[in-house]
Amino acid sequence: MSFEQARKIADAVLYEGYLLYPYRPSSRKNQFRWQFGVVAPRSWEDDPQFMQTECLIEADTPPAVDVLVRFLQVRPKTGDWDEGIERAAEMNGLAPGEHERHFQFNPVTGVIRATITRADAFFKVRVRIENLSEARAADRNEAMRHSLTGTHTLLRVHQGMFVSALDAAGCENLHAWPVLVGSRPERTVMLSAPIILGDYPAIAPESPGDFFDGTEIDEMLTLRVLTMTDEEKREASAADERARRIVERCDGMPREKLESLHGAIRGLSSRDGEDFFNPHSEQPETQRVAVGHGSVGRGSRVRLAPRRNADAIDMFLKGRTARVESVHRDVEDRAYVAVTVDDDPAAEIGKRFFYFFPDELELIEKEN
Repeated sequence: MSFEQARKIADAVLYEGYLLYPYRPSSRKNQFRWQFGVVAPRSWEDDPQFMQTECLIEADTPPAVDVLVRFLQVRPKTGDWDEGIERAAEMNGLAPGEHERHFQFNPVTGVIRATITRADAFFKVRVRIENLSEARAADRNEAMRHSLTGTHTLLRVHQGMFVSALDAAGCENLHAWPVLVGSRPERTVMLSAPIILGDYPAIAPESPGDFFDGTEIDEMLTLRVLTMTDEEKREASAADERARRIVERCDGMPREKLESLHGAIRGLSSRDGEDFFNPHSEQPETQRVAVGHGSVGRGSRVRLAPRRNADAIDMFLKGRTARVESVHRDVEDRAYVAVTVDDDPAAEIGKRFFYFFPDELELIEKEN
């Protein structure tokens, strides 16, 4: 597997938190750069000055390892906004032993120290990234201009296979967490990220692009972008090219594409491959549940009667009529019903689902 195949996941890590909704530099949340994977200069003690990854390799003969370190260098662009420039430093074909690679992207300087050693029946790889910049910063925004942000490491092994971090004993990972990437059961590439992921992370096929928030909450953020004023969209687009692409993508998204972002259950599996939960056995669009003296299923017409302790949004819907879309069960086997409300003002954008327990519904007619 090549690094290029792992790049989509790596990019999601690289830009996580880069620019937050509403994607405007004037927004308070974007006045303070908050990103995972900060490797700060030595003089700045509020963030780590290094990142360390350790992992194990199964190999009969000494392996060769490729290391690719990627990060964003933030630089002033316009006003108070610092844009991110993608940077990378690599070391290829590393044999057992100690290796060192210095890099400089003015004003940021750093070093990658890699070692490969025998560890019982395995080979252990350690990659340590250090920021050597000596700059003294008056505040955090200035410190970030001398930092590595969104920092992560990609590792590829030749003549061997990586061991999942969940099974690797004796490894010390600091400010990083390595996971296997690719398709199961491939074990030749690892992504060491500044956030905890599971092995074989993947981008949902429905996702049309990056948002830099929460890896990712596509439907919610798309709807929020659509509520931005033209002036807000102009400010976001002028500040950063990536923000401009987000705004244009959301504005031009077809309705059927937006509806596909509502969510999908793909199943949860245990690590040994046995199904922990099989969504196909539920088939929510075909299930029924008792309501009053009858039952409801997809297509049933109901009136909403939320409980007195329901949240405010549900209480505003009291007395409204709705159509049942599906019936679900939670982990305690309690049934709950997804409905779409008649005359929902958001229907022009796409279906919006609300969820109620059966005793909060009144059956007003059978399904169509």
